[in-house]
Amino acid sequence: MAPHDPTRRALLAALAATSAAMLGARPTVAQGNAAASAGLISPNVCLLGVDVTEGPFYLDRRMVRADVTEGRPGLPLEMAVQIVDASCRPIPQARVDIWHCDALGVYSNVAGQDTAGETFLRGTQMADEHGIVTFRTIYPGWYRGRTTHIHHKVYLDDTNVLTGQIFFPDTLSRRMYDQMQPYAGRRAERDTFNGNDGIARRAGPGAFAGMEAAGDGYRGSLVIGVDPQATSRSA
Repeated sequence: MAPHDPTRRALLAALAATSAAMLGARPTVAQGNAAASAGLISPNVCLLGVDVTEGPFYLDRRMVRADVTEGRPGLPLEMAVQIVDASCRPIPQARVDIWHCDALGVYSNVAGQDTAGETFLRGTQMADEHGIVTFRTIYPGWYRGRTTHIHHKVYLDDTNVLTGQIFFPDTLSRRMYDQMQPYAGRRAERDTFNGNDGIARRAGPGAFAGMEAAGDGYRGSLVIGVDPQATSRSA
């Protein structure tokens, strides 16, 4: 889609005019102040991430890269994730893997979706000294039975692995899927939203990204708390 497409510009303007509380996690003033003083990138302050199901199609290729799009069409999304412990201390060198479906709900490396051997929308990064990784990707699409999400794994070592998912505001997703190509125009209808997705409800508000308009797309941010002493059942 061209950078000056009026539909895109209108959607970005609508996002900018909508309160952050409606578009992502709902921080209190105290949380916001604590986040700023601790140098965190989003206000879900030091909430330990909830280990949830890995979900479909994880591929441990350790493809260390920031840009995971591989030319897949969709609205640009810069997804920043910060790894901290329960005391808000950043965890440098944590390994973060992400993977998600494309704008039409298709995953790479799935024989049944004719993408066997492909690697789009998958990647790995190591957290910097502030515990931050940033991926360049696209806003994920949807498929029946699940709300909009990005899968992640956070590795501190071979026995401490947090498996989780990043969720997005339904307000934004609805606008996106109704108005913008290639998301719009699908014949199937969405049947699952944040409120009736069991995994999203289990993960809780700490798994919802804060969102803001950024240039020609969006920037998402999420702080993920990890217990350095934990031994993961998913390791």
